[in-house]
Amino acid sequence: MTERPRFDHLVALTDRFGTFEHAEHATPRREHGYCVDDVARVLVVAAREPSPNASVRSLAQGSLGFVGDAMGSHGECHNRRAADGTWSSESSTEDCWGRSLWGLGTAAASQQFAIAGRALELFERGAQQRSQYPRAMAFAVLGAAAVLSVHPTNAAALSLIRDAADTMFEAGDDPTWPWPEPRLYYANALLPDAMIAAGVALERPELVSRGLGLLGWLLARETRDGHLSVTPAAGSGPGDLGPGFDQQPIEVSTMADACARALSVDDSPTWLDGIRMANAWFDADNDAKVIMWDPATGGGFDGLHADVANQNQGAESTLALVSTRQQAFAHQTIST
Repeated sequence: MTERPRFDHLVALTDRFGTFEHAEHATPRREHGYCVDDVARVLVVAAREPSPNASVRSLAQGSLGFVGDAMGSHGECHNRRAADGTWSSESSTEDCWGRSLWGLGTAAASQQFAIAGRALELFERGAQQRSQYPRAMAFAVLGAAAVLSVHPTNAAALSLIRDAADTMFEAGDDPTWPWPEPRLYYANALLPDAMIAAGVALERPELVSRGLGLLGWLLARETRDGHLSVTPAAGSGPGDLGPGFDQQPIEVSTMADACARALSVDDSPTWLDGIRMANAWFDADNDAKVIMWDPATGGGFDGLHADVANQNQGAESTLALVSTRQQAFAHQTIST
């Protein structure tokens, strides 16, 4: 039986402003403050939870407020906020912007909360912007696709996805290295996830096919002896042999998300295997054979080294655990 997603550690990391970025073991490190990169992902996992309790609803509402406070009048976003509530970074259209649109789009599509209207307003403001960074645009595409799932003619979402499809989904030239970048960097499965989402939204089957092909290639590259062996924090290139360390939980959760989207358009058992392996990675089915979460707190460990886990339980790793559990729990009936 798949472990249910647990939100208790996210709640413990959260105060009246938002969810703290870092922790020393399970204790929030207030001196490092908060970042939109994490709080927008809190909004994603809270908004897509099918049976939210009061704590999850509170996380969703608070995260929406945080993201709204971060967004400028033209849709650009601050990222870093100090523990006293003051913003400590300039606004930009980097990953924080893209993740904000992902969170806002997911919340706008949610039927569980009375926040969809405000989330859609903020999404449309943010969608005025475009980013030069492929992953920021890919995150934004996921949010736009979520909006279109409930508002199929939304002009802001359609415009954003069309622009992304025209600029960031070009095929690579090297048949031995199909990836659209010279190296794998971070949150890699996000890129084929966004390709599939854009292809579905725009009714462009060639984009869907390319996304499925890239995801299959990435999943095969990151599978070793029946378990996930994901790209390490330093990245990976054509000549690099695994396993590599330290491995980040975000690589695992983006793989689970991408496989779930692939499964929505293609019934290959490969995608269920990907979700299963992602979930099992946290339960010690990984290169080091060590558990990657704390059953006492529900927090995710920050990184996998060659023979030990980084025992700190920050927001990003805990969100990756929660997100992966959500996908595994949602798809367990299909696999059985």
